[in-house]
Amino acid sequence: MSGVRLYILGALAELGPMHGHQIRREAQTNRTELWADVKVGSLYAALGRMADEGIIEAVRTERAGSMPARTVYAITDIGRQELAVLRGDALREVRLRPDPVDLALQYSAALGVDALVAAFSNRRAALAAELESWRHLRAEAGPHMRGTEPLSFDHLTMRLEAEIAWHDHVLAELPTALTPADQETL
Repeated sequence: MSGVRLYILGALAELGPMHGHQIRREAQTNRTELWADVKVGSLYAALGRMADEGIIEAVRTERAGSMPARTVYAITDIGRQELAVLRGDALREVRLRPDPVDLALQYSAALGVDALVAAFSNRRAALAAELESWRHLRAEAGPHMRGTEPLSFDHLTMRLEAEIAWHDHVLAELPTALTPADQETL
């Protein structure tokens, strides 16, 4: 599923026709790339592809002052159907993506307990700093958020809290999880 497509279609359906810069500004304003898999730099290329597919259409060109001409896009009926499918898929899909740290952990016995504890302590510290940053951002953005935006923030902070809890579990278990024989086999 493409988060970029879902974002563009959702923004056009909710906010009406916009040009690429307006869509990009909206994504930056609501910090979409922080809590979704949407990179604002990929929006312009996606607009062209989506127009070619007929799920959005160019409705006019605007020029303000000495700014370059900008194409304003609107969602089409086919685009609304695509939005419904993408949104439905995203709401139904329950799948956590594999994390490469699990695979790295499986092949890290040869590093020894001290090195693994140091690595996981560093990872935990980075996650804790990210969580604190998100909490600060949520507190600042709180008065400006609308609709379900606070729920998206909560989802991300709760996922970070779960990651930190797992790191705490790993750190507690590592000293007894690896025997000297485990460390010698790799």
